[in-house]
Amino acid sequence: LTEEEEEDEEEEEEEDEGGGAESALEKSPFQLTAEDVYDISSVVGRDLLQLSAGPRASAAAARLQFSIVRVLEMLEALVSGGSLAEERLRLERDRLRMEVEALRGEGAPGSLNLGPDKMVIDLTDPNRPRFTLQELREVLQERNQLKAQLLVVQEELQCYKRYIYHSVYKLSAQQQFSRNSEAPTSLSQLTTFTVQPLE
Repeated sequence: LTEEEEEDEEEEEEEDEGGGAESALEKSPFQLTAEDVYDISSVVGRDLLQLSAGPRASAAAARLQFSIVRVLEMLEALVSGGSLAEERLRLERDRLRMEVEALRGEGAPGSLNLGPDKMVIDLTDPNRPRFTLQELREVLQERNQLKAQLLVVQEELQCYKRYIYHSVYKLSAQQQFSRNSEAPTSLSQLTTFTVQPLE
């Protein structure tokens, strides 16, 4: 093989190896990964080394120029994209500051400097809080006490109902028994019936 053929083969092998690097140069700057950045630096480094290699120096210089221009374009896109995002954030921040100032200005004439544990209540709002937390606690405690008392009274009522029911039942049973003992039964009437002889 001649020297030129060997150089051509080496160049083809390097192009095959740098295929991933060359494709990284074609990607959008916003889609680059860390591996793509390393591939690009490999291509640039290879071309820089070939600049001193004699006969291939002009081809390496052309590739290097293309690679450097492409890297600069990518950097420009990244910087301008970052600048746009930064500008949008700055505008949003300024807009929010103006809104806060406007809100402060609306409340300024008769505004009070309330502490962190204070709040302003609209007295015309039907859903406004009407009691303090302490008052609510007291009401709930009283409700629980009343419930407990109600349960005790209901139990006593059940006891009285049972007592009255048993008393009434016993009384009616005794009255029934006493009526039965006073009135002769048909059996007792039969047994008291005496047979008189015929004359």
